[in-house]
Amino acid sequence: MRQVVLDTETTGLEPSQGHRIIEIGCVELVNRKLTGRHFHQYINPEREVDAGAMEVHGISNEFLADKPLFSQIADDFLDFIKGAELIIHNAPFDVGFINAEFQRLDNACGAEQWLTVDKHCSVLDTLLMARQKHPGQRNSLDALCSRYFVDNSSRDLHGALLDAEILADVYLTMTGGQTMLSLSAEDSDQAGGAADIRRLDSSRPPLRVIAASTDELLAHEARLAAIDKASGQQCLWLKQTVSNSDSP
Repeated sequence: MRQVVLDTETTGLEPSQGHRIIEIGCVELVNRKLTGRHFHQYINPEREVDAGAMEVHGISNEFLADKPLFSQIADDFLDFIKGAELIIHNAPFDVGFINAEFQRLDNACGAEQWLTVDKHCSVLDTLLMARQKHPGQRNSLDALCSRYFVDNSSRDLHGALLDAEILADVYLTMTGGQTMLSLSAEDSDQAGGAADIRRLDSSRPPLRVIAASTDELLAHEARLAAIDKASGQQCLWLKQTVSNSDSP
């Protein structure tokens, strides 16, 4: 299964108001392992970046002035994501901007060539997934990093590629899979995972069984009695012992 974790940065919040994409960052997963392949591109939006947006991502108009237009990178971008499942945090935002860029290309060429994201990819929204798993809690990317112990210490400002890498780590943790961003697929195979099955050598000697001594058993019973007294006869271990002794 091929998945692409994607994030964008933009000039503002609404593509309907003419705001544009200024950065795209993607990392590739195949069978839930990072392959090391990524797509990253800054884009000249042909308009000014809103001051509020610049405070979030720190990307200035001057920095973007000599960057390629979206039309110049669109083929490479589509080639990278086509046929994959896109993993995006708050997918309607990013997909809306990408669709707006594709629409501009179609309008310019007078044909329906680029269409919309859903014609090329499926989409998984990790924000929706997080809200279902953690209702009533904060589910921003930073909040999920804190909840799942994902290191985002290098994230002073938003950046599309950095956010995509962090989201990949959060997604793999949230869905119970491999999470080591520093390892390529080859490295992961060499290192082995925690879930690898290691079978014992049949020729190995049997394990020693060491029974508790009389003194140890008496000390154990005294400790349980003390716990039972302190808890108002609520020591579950004693109850389990009684229950087992009553069994046939």
